[in-house]
Amino acid sequence: MASGIDHLVLAVTDLDAAADALARDVGLVCTGGGRHEGLGTANRIAFLADGSYVELMTVEDPVAALAWPIGRETVRALATGGGLAAVALNDDDLPATVSALRAAGSSIGLPVPGERRRPDGEAVRWWTAVAEPMGADALPFLIRHDRSGSEWSQAAVASRASIPHPAGGPVRLVRLDLAVTDPAALAELHRRELGLQYRQVGAAQVCTLGRHVIRLVARRDGTSDATVRLAASGPPRRVDALGVHWEVGD
Repeated sequence: MASGIDHLVLAVTDLDAAADALARDVGLVCTGGGRHEGLGTANRIAFLADGSYVELMTVEDPVAALAWPIGRETVRALATGGGLAAVALNDDDLPATVSALRAAGSSIGLPVPGERRRPDGEAVRWWTAVAEPMGADALPFLIRHDRSGSEWSQAAVASRASIPHPAGGPVRLVRLDLAVTDPAALAELHRRELGLQYRQVGAAQVCTLGRHVIRLVARRDGTSDATVRLAASGPPRRVDALGVHWEVGD
């Protein structure tokens, strides 16, 4: 089953400008990325010390992007100003998880291979499994990385634990808050389709996945739909950037 948040997909119009804003305003530096060949999208990646990452994604070919779920959600998010387009959960036992979920009545699809081409020419590969409706305000998707390549080798993942981000040394993802219309109903959808277990804490629905926490909270006017909590050693930051509210501190 899912072991934690793998990454957050943020829809942006300009990768270079977004990467600059992420570094300047949030304190995260992008050190990876490339193009999704034939899928109409490209990205920049800020790797975090806990093994997760923030993905900035833009659309180069809307028609091609609409043909795959994550590209579709990126197009949709950009149409409303950008921001969080999708949430990925890591699952290194993806085929078994999908089989168990489908046997229990989930509509999740079978794992589908994906690929991104890095600037140095190396292909980065993975498998994803999607249940509908997918999206930042609906269901996360599941992902399993091919760890035979240099980007997801044991050594590469370990090295990210010491990336010195401007926010203050290595930075870890701690919590994701999603503001939604009906937290209880969405928590039940997450349980039914992805096997995620929530508990009610006050008015919020809370799911603990390894080192990460996902909270579903009631949407309120004037607040961001997504709040990302990061642990870092630098001075605390509370900032709205790239369509997301960020809380950075120790």
